[in-house]
This record gives sequence, structure tokens and C-alpha cells, in this order.
Amino acid sequence: MIKNIKAREILNSKGNFTVEVELETGQGIFRASCPSGASKGINEAVEIKASEAVKNVNEIIGPKLKRKNPLKQKEIDEMMLELDNTENKSKLGANAILPVSLAICRAGAAAKKLPLYQYINELSGGLTFAGFPRPCFNIINGGAHSGSELEIQEFMIVPNREFFSENLKIGSQVYQELKKSLIKIFGKRAINVGDEGGFVPPISLEREALDLLQNTIREYQNTEIGLDCAASQFYKNDHYQIDGTVFSKNGLMNFYQNLIEAYPLIFLEDPFGESDWESFQEITGKFGKKIIIFGDDLLVTNIERVKEAKKKGTCNGAIIKPNQIGTITGTLEVVRLARSFGWKIMVSHRSGETGDDFIADLAVGISADFIKSGAPARGERVAKYNRLLKIENELK
Repeated sequence: MIKNIKAREILNSKGNFTVEVELETGQGIFRASCPSGASKGINEAVEIKASEAVKNVNEIIGPKLKRKNPLKQKEIDEMMLELDNTENKSKLGANAILPVSLAICRAGAAAKKLPLYQYINELSGGLTFAGFPRPCFNIINGGAHSGSELEIQEFMIVPNREFFSENLKIGSQVYQELKKSLIKIFGKRAINVGDEGGFVPPISLEREALDLLQNTIREYQNTEIGLDCAASQFYKNDHYQIDGTVFSKNGLMNFYQNLIEAYPLIFLEDPFGESDWESFQEITGKFGKKIIIFGDDLLVTNIERVKEAKKKGTCNGAIIKPNQIGTITGTLEVVRLARSFGWKIMVSHRSGETGDDFIADLAVGISADFIKSGAPARGERVAKYNRLLKIENELK
């Protein structure tokens, strides 16, 4: 039974306050915290001021959940949604509800004496437990995650070796090799890092960043490139501005086609604005058999938007961010639906992270195809990768 729940403010990786919840049961004390994004979809669950979220946990949510059974994850999540009673979690705040939901999940795993990833797999209701996600390392930061002139937000490398530990080693090696190259080309000022640990070199063209990555991964077989375009950030007045050029929707489509033909791309995430369903539909129809088109701001881990995206054929992959929807139950519902469509799944961190490594267990528990947690650097990023190493060792 839940004995006590209390929340406090803690700092995230960007120096902003967020919420940490501490939940006590007979099995011990379980903690969880809530991340925050820089580029947020307009349809995400609402994040309120951290101090208000803490107050809502301590004065509203906590008292209602005392003496509840932490094994009743769905029931407790639904109870919190009823307490909030808004469509977008704006009354209590997603940043109040989510850390409670995650702490409940950890407590439930302990009650059943299961590793967290295995318990999440049970909660998922039959998702095949099929192994490890491929890590996507954000090596060069652009867009809202940096102070650079690059519009594309994340330039990632995606190794594909048999074991996660091998993929992590490649990620680390490429990161260090790129660091040396940047110093040689631009000097030490080029190795400043962005919000997610990737480098922020003094370049302004997307192809320059892609060339740097391609040259660095050339000797590593089965290593591809992924891009989080976060196009809503450079979409204004029905046009897209990138590389100093204003593109129509068709113009940006041609821009992406040239990149797909020139570089070993495995996926594009949010290649168009979150309301530009027509362009998403076109690019998925055109290139969906060659690469993955992931929806992030398009879907915001929201089951109704996922249904709409399937109906319109606007993507073939879903980015999963628990804080976009607010509960572990809601997250797993979206994963099950996306899986039923045959979509690829990527579990994702946020730019304002904490040391909480829950998403590592989530990615393994739902057998996600990919996980992204930033560069193989900065403590809040590597916490997730190090947790995956531990899980892999447990499963060997």
C-alpha cells in the first residue's frame, strides 16, 4: 500500500526547476522526476509552473492516493486524470501527474519483485519482448537546442551492431573523433555543446553538419544518420526557412529528397510543421518505404492524433515521450496502437532532462526500435545509456 507521497522542486539539466516525486510503500521509497522540452508540440499535455505542480501533488494528488495499491497502475492513472478533469492536464499539470505515475510504476515493479523493464512489459498487455533498441546519438545540436544557425534540431548517428554495448562504444568513438576534427577545422570554440550534449560548431548549412557526420562515420559499417528536423520551429506564414532560403512546401520536399539521395539517412523526424498534415502525407507516400518518417510534434504521444495520422498516412513511426501525454498508462496505449499499425517506435528524452533513467526501462519493456537520449556525454544523457548497459548485462 502507498504510505506517503510528497513532491519537491529540483533542477533540470537546463537550470530550470522541475518536479520530483517521492513515494513510500512497504517495499521502500521510489522516486521519479519530470523532464521538459524546448520545442514543444502545441497539442502536448500542459506543463505548469513547478512550484504549482509540487503543491498539486502534495495537497491534491498525494492525499487521494494514500492506502492505494501501487499494482493498480491504470486505476491510479485514471484517478489522477479525473482529479484533473481537463483534456490537456492543465489543472494539475502533466509535470505533477507524470512523476507520480512513474513512481507508482517503480513501486509496482518492486511489489512484484520484477525488474522495471519486465514489469513495464507486463503492463503493456502483451507487447512482444524482443530485445534492445538502437541508440540514436545526437552528435550535433541545432535549432532550439543550441545557439547555432542550423535549423535542423538534431543530427544523430545510429549504429546497428548486435549488442547495445557495441553501439554505445561506436557512439562514444564517433563523438570523440568528431570533437578532434572540429578542433582541427574550427578551433576549440567549435566544441561547445548544446542542451543535449551535441557539439555546436560555427556552421550555418545543414549539409555542412551532414558532411561532418558522414566523414566521421565512414569507417564504421552499418552506421546511419537520423535527423530531427523539428520543422515547426522554422515554419512561418505557410513557408519554411532553412539554410537562409525560404521554401514552399514543395521546395522543402525537394530539399529533403536531395538529402535522402546524398546521405545514409535512416529517418526524418518532424520534417514538416505539426499542422502540415498534407506534406507529412506526401513525404511518407514518397519515401516511406526507404526511410522512416517519425511524428513527434505531429503526434505528441496522443492516441487520437495517432489514429488520425494512420487514417491520413502521415507517418510510419512514432516518437514516444511520456511527458507529452502525462501517464504511463496513456503512453502504453499509444505504443500498442502504433505497434498494431506496424510503425517503428522511438522512445525519447527531452532537452531539459534529469538524472531519472525511467525511459531506458520503458524502451526495453516495450521493445522499442530506437531510443534517443542525446549525445554520449553529460550526466543526464548518459544516465539512460548506462542503465541500458546494466539491463543488457542482466539479460545476457
